Parts: sequence; C-alpha cells; structure tokens
Amino acid sequence: MPTHATEAHDRARGRTGHRWSQRGTDTSEALDLREGVFALDDPRAIARSLKRSAERSHRRKSDPYRSAMSMLTFYVNRAGDNLSGRRRGILEDAKDELRDLFGRPRKEHGKRTGGARKKAS
Repeated sequence: MPTHATEAHDRARGRTGHRWSQRGTDTSEALDLREGVFALDDPRAIARSLKRSAERSHRRKSDPYRSAMSMLTFYVNRAGDNLSGRRRGILEDAKDELRDLFGRPRKEHGKRTGGARKKAS
C-alpha cells in the first residue's frame, strides 16, 4: 500500500495512477484511429481502418504498413490476458488481413519459430 510520501512523490513526478500504455493508446500522435476500431467484429474492417489511418497520417515515423501493424500489435500486447480468446482471434486475423491489404505474405500460425525441439524419449 503506498504511503503518503510515495503518493506525493508520484504526483510530483507526474504519475497519476494511469498506465503509460493507456496514455499511449489515448494520445498517440502516430495515427488518428477510428473510435472503437479494435472492438469491431470483422477482421477485414479493422485492417481497412488501420490502413486508412496509417496512409492518411503525416505524423507517423515509419511506412504505413509498419505503423498500422505496430498499433494493432501494441493494442493486443497491452490488453494481454484481458482479451477473450474470440477477441484475440479476431485481432490476430486482422493482422493477416492487414498483410493482405499491403501485399505482404501471411504468417504461418501455430508453428514455433526458432527451430523444432526434439521430445525426450
């Protein structure tokens, strides 16, 4: 439990209890996202919206594909265990749709990267 001195220290340093990741999602200068885009049920619609935002943005630091994929990945990673399996699946499918829209190859799902391990006999 934080002490009064700790709370004063945090306030002095600009810490108000909000997580930096939420602040990044809410105030990102990288893309102007359609409100509720990550709540859509259609992976293609999510991908189209992210692509549109990335291509229209003049504040992004990298190419549109990378900006759009980064924002989607950021959202998935920050939501973590709070995402249902269904929602996570929709967002992972949106990544493949985004790859399609930008003419990039899809990732193979369900395979481990870094080489296969042998089972102990």
